[in-house]
Amino acid sequence: MNTLQRLMDFIARSPSPYHAVHTAAALLDEAGFTRLEEYASWALEPGKGYYTTRNQSSLIAFRLPLETVTGWRMTAAHSDSPTFYIKSDVLEGDKRYLRLSAEDYGGMNRASWMDRPLTVAGRAIVKTRDGVESRLVYLDRDLLTIPSLAIHQQRDVNKGHDYNAQKDMQPLYGLAGSPSLTQLVAQTLGVSEEDILSTDLTLCPRQQPVVLGPAGELFQAPRIDDLGCAYATLEGFLAAAPQKNAGQVYCLFDNEEVGSGTRQGALSSFLPDVLARIAHVLALDPQQVRQALAGSMLLSADNGHAVHPNFTEKADPANKVYPNGGVVVKLSASQKYTTTGLTAGLFRAICQKSGVPVQVFANRADEPGGSTLGNLLSHAVSIPMVDIGMAQLAMHSAVETGGSQDPEYLSQACAAFFQTAFSLTADGAYQFI
Repeated sequence: MNTLQRLMDFIARSPSPYHAVHTAAALLDEAGFTRLEEYASWALEPGKGYYTTRNQSSLIAFRLPLETVTGWRMTAAHSDSPTFYIKSDVLEGDKRYLRLSAEDYGGMNRASWMDRPLTVAGRAIVKTRDGVESRLVYLDRDLLTIPSLAIHQQRDVNKGHDYNAQKDMQPLYGLAGSPSLTQLVAQTLGVSEEDILSTDLTLCPRQQPVVLGPAGELFQAPRIDDLGCAYATLEGFLAAAPQKNAGQVYCLFDNEEVGSGTRQGALSSFLPDVLARIAHVLALDPQQVRQALAGSMLLSADNGHAVHPNFTEKADPANKVYPNGGVVVKLSASQKYTTTGLTAGLFRAICQKSGVPVQVFANRADEPGGSTLGNLLSHAVSIPMVDIGMAQLAMHSAVETGGSQDPEYLSQACAAFFQTAFSLTADGAYQFI
């Protein structure tokens, strides 16, 4: 399989952040990485690879250098996407219908979720003989939908509609007399309903990733933002070999779509804790720790808006990006993206040496974009960063579209980043070694 096919398989296997982390962990296991638990003591060896998870929805993997750490090469992507969290099996209303009580998560295009087959994914906390344990849940069937109101009953809907999350967006689960969602989850897990103590369940579209276009030049899937970057950065990380002095880190954080301010988000102590534990095991003194951070660099990987074929005026006229145009470097005068001229220049030089095309994205001056992982992560770990990603269409819709070549471009760029030896020689200067 090529990178696109592997990405589409990753997306299909990752209907929730919990599944995304589980799938990434399986790929790390296959590559020979050792799983570490946060509650346990760590023993580390030079040149070896390790990973740990938090809340089952965030993951950090790292590969130690062969000698003393003098810098870190890091990537960061996120495991979550806009969706709906299920609050309850039952929403009061017409007694002939069964609806789930749901709350939207993240900023989404609500209309894109309507009138399509949906199902449920996430985790259930199950009572066991010795305590409780979390189990992944994916009901692999066309289970429910969010029906729109017929145009005959809202004649002006094509002039625009303000979708109310509580009124318009509650999912239709079935008709009176059908088994409850809890019953289905219990049957799937092979436990009794009483053993399900709580759940973290979300809706997910049933559409599988597909290739589009006369030459297969596009692909379409749910959750391209940000599983496209989550997979491509992981593939680049796994393709790299241990370096002499540069440690390599792959981060996959949850809750980016709601601000990252959680125990498992980019604003949390997760990455600082991992770096501190590594430093302790390797017996780095405080000065060595600070030197290594100063000599580090992180790629914050989250997608950018491709020029829309029907709304070309929405793109910045001086910085247009297109599917299959190469890795996107994102710039923002307001510093919503972490890219600086220096970090952009270093990244572009690495990509040029590897033959990977690069394109530059900026929002229109009158339409500022949102912040990304790097902007938030820099509050926890202050190191040089550059915001990158793939150009895509329909960001934050239930199903999104990207370029078929771009996952491979991003994977190659990340592999080159992890494998290229460079050092900070002065404030404002890097040297390839």
